[in-house]
Amino acid sequence: MTSWSALVVDDDAGIRQSLRLCLEADDARVLGVGSAAAALEALDRARFDVVVLDLWLGKESGLDAIPHILERQRDIAIVVVTAFATFESAVEAMKRGAFDYLPKPFTPDQVRAATRRALEAVRLRHRLADAEHRLEQAGASDERFETESAAFRRVLEQAARAATATAPILLRGESGTGKNVLARWLWQQGPAKNGPYVTLSGSGDDIVTKIQQARGGTLAVDELGELSPDAQARLLRALDESDIRIIAATNRNIDDEVKAGRIREDLLFRLKVVTLTLPPLRERSEDIQPLAHHFLVRAATRQHRPAYEMSESATRAISGYTWPGNLRELRNAVERAVILSPGPRIEVDDLGIPSAPSPVTSNGTDVALGADISIDQLEREHIARIIARAPTLEAAARTLGIDASTLQRKRKRYGLT
Repeated sequence: MTSWSALVVDDDAGIRQSLRLCLEADDARVLGVGSAAAALEALDRARFDVVVLDLWLGKESGLDAIPHILERQRDIAIVVVTAFATFESAVEAMKRGAFDYLPKPFTPDQVRAATRRALEAVRLRHRLADAEHRLEQAGASDERFETESAAFRRVLEQAARAATATAPILLRGESGTGKNVLARWLWQQGPAKNGPYVTLSGSGDDIVTKIQQARGGTLAVDELGELSPDAQARLLRALDESDIRIIAATNRNIDDEVKAGRIREDLLFRLKVVTLTLPPLRERSEDIQPLAHHFLVRAATRQHRPAYEMSESATRAISGYTWPGNLRELRNAVERAVILSPGPRIEVDDLGIPSAPSPVTSNGTDVALGADISIDQLEREHIARIIARAPTLEAAARTLGIDASTLQRKRKRYGLT
């Protein structure tokens, strides 16, 4: 067996020593403690694969310690041992999260068999987590960083410089703009690229385990604003005490989150040494068609379909749509089209997004940048398209960067109702 770690929690020093010798014979590194409080302190300091927990620790109940153990290291396996074994106590231990139950007296072979089963379960969970991570990385191959957008190019240039440092990075941007993909790229280009890449999602209940797993590598915080106060405190401590590079991401307004008390200000100060803000897709309009073509080729290959192309109306719809879900929504729309279209041409209905008005003037001239049309014709068409897809005139005015009264005058001038 390869080396592994065990925490023995028993108030009897003699039993702790017996269990230590038994498990060390199975190549385990063993720490023995005599109380639940000492066990939780040990779990805060170091990572363990298996906990061997006595059901009664003096006047304390070992059962009550189980959820606190799992809060600190979610993927740990707990083997409960007791001299007062009953069916009810065994069921209760399992309900609270124990992996196995071992009645006293037990033989060394029984102890080793129980902990080996527990260890195998832990390793299986790790293999599954690694497989999920590899699938995430495979999915990331759908993304690309080539761009015609000056704004996004500046972000990528800053990212390339930041990647080689060890300082924390804060990624900001709307949902679907590619923050997770950029976080992985920063890890792959950075000094810790040979270390682990661990993702922390949700409230961060498993943050102790994640920090332990990320040592020597990178901890990617999927959504900073969702972390519980306790998780934020532990993350702040990790910035000071752990050999970890932290890349945090958020799609929320950071200043509002700090004012509301949902994000610690001292944590934010530590994280935003380097802040990269990814622009939404609507601000990278020159990238929309190349990205759509890239996703189209990838989706056709993945779905084992022949080569596809976009119809003229589908191309107009893609270019004119605001893409509130950004890259993720564009990729999903193209994948949907490949699945639903009889081929080989993608139409607007296949994409599942609104169609754009035909870009022609009353004399049949194409309305496009650089076309032989006047500024008034171009402005009229642009305002008409914004109004057509905005939920209200006020929203359209905000998008256009003008006030509602100015928009009303332009509507009257251009005959837009």
